[in-house]
Amino acid sequence: MYPPRSGDFRSRKVRENVNEAIRAREVRAVFPDGAVEILPTHVAVRKARDLGLDLILIAPTAQPPVAKAMDYGQFQYEQKKKQNEARKKQHVIQVKELKFRPNTDEHDYDFKKNHAIRFLKEGNRVKAVVQFRGREIAHVDLGKKLLVRFAGDLAEHGSVEGEPRLEGRNAHVIITPSKAVKKKQPEAPAPVA
Repeated sequence: MYPPRSGDFRSRKVRENVNEAIRAREVRAVFPDGAVEILPTHVAVRKARDLGLDLILIAPTAQPPVAKAMDYGQFQYEQKKKQNEARKKQHVIQVKELKFRPNTDEHDYDFKKNHAIRFLKEGNRVKAVVQFRGREIAHVDLGKKLLVRFAGDLAEHGSVEGEPRLEGRNAHVIITPSKAVKKKQPEAPAPVA
């Protein structure tokens, strides 16, 4: 059996760069009233506590490090808010894959080409893959011709990264959106005379 537990093993979460956890000898302390002073760390912590606030290290690499007296909960809230705003503004570029066969019909080709144009306008990369099954591998030249034609049809919407390559039973080419391609804004209606 296990020995009986003594004490609480759940450790308190240590807040880094806050109050006593600040390891610098002295800090440039910024207080809510706008006062900026260079103080020993323990003095700055005591002064922040007298104001009912925490001393938080803002710029640890500065000489001396910059610490600000403010509420730690409010500081965490503002940091999370900034991270969420940054995450909203970023656009993750995805690679959209379109699969073909060496004998793909004209209608299917046009359908997939229109999808590729839409993907490129959205700012995503397109990977066109020609799959060879069974004895189709003997006609690699047909697959490569299809990919070259596909890349040529999308030339005004994106640029090709290299020549079509054969890997195993698949040939593929990657097309990246051109910088000039922007989402089309709806046109304003013509003025009525």
